[in-house]
Amino acid sequence: MSEVAAASASKPGQAKARQAATGVVQRENIGSEGSAPDLDIDAARLRVAVLRLSRRLRKHDLAGLTPSQLSTLSTIGVKGPVRLGDLAAAERIAPSTLTRLINVLEDKGYVRRDAAPGDARAYLVSVTEQGRDVLERIKQEATNLLTDILLTLPPDQLTALSSALPALEHLAGPR
Repeated sequence: MSEVAAASASKPGQAKARQAATGVVQRENIGSEGSAPDLDIDAARLRVAVLRLSRRLRKHDLAGLTPSQLSTLSTIGVKGPVRLGDLAAAERIAPSTLTRLINVLEDKGYVRRDAAPGDARAYLVSVTEQGRDVLERIKQEATNLLTDILLTLPPDQLTALSSALPALEHLAGPR
């Protein structure tokens, strides 16, 4: 167990997490009256379920975009206008890879490059109206697909999934 986990686990009323060799995360409550029961979460099973669901949601038409192109376009849509260097860092890709992605998106009319004010060497990339339309269409198609999938669940599983949303959002990290 890491020093941070060991230190926080030793505090009264705090929860302690440990992972068995099987990938099951066990959460034990220590010294807390009225605390939630111990939870066992099979991390490997959760990982597979999340990946399979993600794959199912990507099966719809992505407007001719690869997942990397869509991710880049989405990031520009959220953060843009954005400098190429900042975009490469946000996407965690090499600048040369980003340049190729931007070239494709620009050729499709989804983004445009404009000179950065005050820096003749830098460019800002922003989403065009056509790019916004594509992002909205893909988002709506994915939401409709997920809604159809959710409708196949029994009410108790829908309730459990609704209760798990805050934890899943936390695990997914910031947008």
